[in-house]
Amino acid sequence: MNNAKAHQLIFLGAAQEVTGSCHLLETAGKRYLLDCGILQGEGSEEQAFSFDPAAIDAVILSHVHLDHSGRLPRLVRGGFRGSIYCTEGTARLLPILLKDALSLYLRDLDYENLRRERAGKELLRPEYDDLDVERALALCEPSTYGVLQAIGADVNLVFHDAGHILGSAIVELHLGAGESTKTLVFSGDLGNPDTSLMPEPTLLRHADVVLMEGTYGDRNHRSFDDTIAEFEEVLAAASADNGNILIPAFAIGRTQELLFQLGVMYHQGKLQGWRVYLDSPMGGAVTEVYEQMRHDWHAKDRAVMSEYRSRTLSEFLPCLTVTASVEESMALNHVKSGAIIIAGSGMCTGGRIRHHFKHRLWQKNTHLVFVGFQAQGTLGRILVNGVKKIKLFGQEIMVRAKVHTLGGFSAHAGQQQLLDWAAGFVDSPRFYLVHGEPDALQALAKALWSQHQIEAVVATRGAGVHF
Repeated sequence: MNNAKAHQLIFLGAAQEVTGSCHLLETAGKRYLLDCGILQGEGSEEQAFSFDPAAIDAVILSHVHLDHSGRLPRLVRGGFRGSIYCTEGTARLLPILLKDALSLYLRDLDYENLRRERAGKELLRPEYDDLDVERALALCEPSTYGVLQAIGADVNLVFHDAGHILGSAIVELHLGAGESTKTLVFSGDLGNPDTSLMPEPTLLRHADVVLMEGTYGDRNHRSFDDTIAEFEEVLAAASADNGNILIPAFAIGRTQELLFQLGVMYHQGKLQGWRVYLDSPMGGAVTEVYEQMRHDWHAKDRAVMSEYRSRTLSEFLPCLTVTASVEESMALNHVKSGAIIIAGSGMCTGGRIRHHFKHRLWQKNTHLVFVGFQAQGTLGRILVNGVKKIKLFGQEIMVRAKVHTLGGFSAHAGQQQLLDWAAGFVDSPRFYLVHGEPDALQALAKALWSQHQIEAVVATRGAGVHF
């Protein structure tokens, strides 16, 4: 391979799908993974690697969400011993997320093995354990935004704020030396500038290759003002129904934004008669990290907190209760009305939200509010699509609750915001689109060309490109 084509990028995940972010970069005889995320929804049982984990020299982690980080313990179990490069925010959040994911995984494995034992089938062995999680965490090397660091011979890395969640990063890699240097930019997940807490995604100017997400490549979000107005309409409707509101929310990012916006509404006098319950131990732990790292929030939102002399989101939202124990969570089943229950998981693939579905989804005065993307094959997507009956915990449950989707709360950039970010590059780089369903990526590719004459290729899993 000559110097002009000295680098290869192979798309191993999140190629025409939203989960399982993982891309292999081969350069200067070294192998780097950009993300190492789990699959969720359809095909999620397939978590095996198509490469030898021991042959990977380092992982560059864009952010902590499981679809970007969740297979790190499995990577370590397979023999990986390199560095995991990430931001400080990601390093602070990763122990919370990986330990919680392990707990849920082992619980589900115990349930499956009990079912297998009853059927006389061979039991499954765990694919990773707590030691693998601890080893993965020990490999993390955190850094701050905007700092150039050498991670290999003629391989230099800079993280930029992606504005998606705390610690989320745009990855900028400089490969080679002198005039032959090539710049690869991996967007990670780009944030929605209209939402709260996080700054706007950093605009970069120079690259030879751009790997860009396209989760919402086929549509724009409603304006945030319209989203808040719609949320207020849901509150009014649920109040008139003498009911409760269920909100499946990702423990990292979406939960903290919801608490902040509910705090704003509280101080505007719009939450009278409502109690807010954060029914997520992980969500509570993550919220504490967010509060400790308020210096990474958007300045305008820090100012709002200061205006009300609030050091924490609990102080900012006095009607908030964090239900840590199982007993406290179960007690919510007896609340007849006036409860806003925020619980994980965000796509309803696990967690306490499913137990609340069991107790409330069949009630006509329940309002179910989705505030984030629901991947194909997840329970959340099935409910958004209007299913009338689901099966949970071995029981059939009628869906009589009113279902609402508030896309303006999304932590992902909408189509126009993606286009604006892409247009910032002045070097006419080659674009490859990932982290989106096929229709969304095709729509984004067409829009990039029609608006900015940017030719973009929709990545295919297993395909490789040289540059």
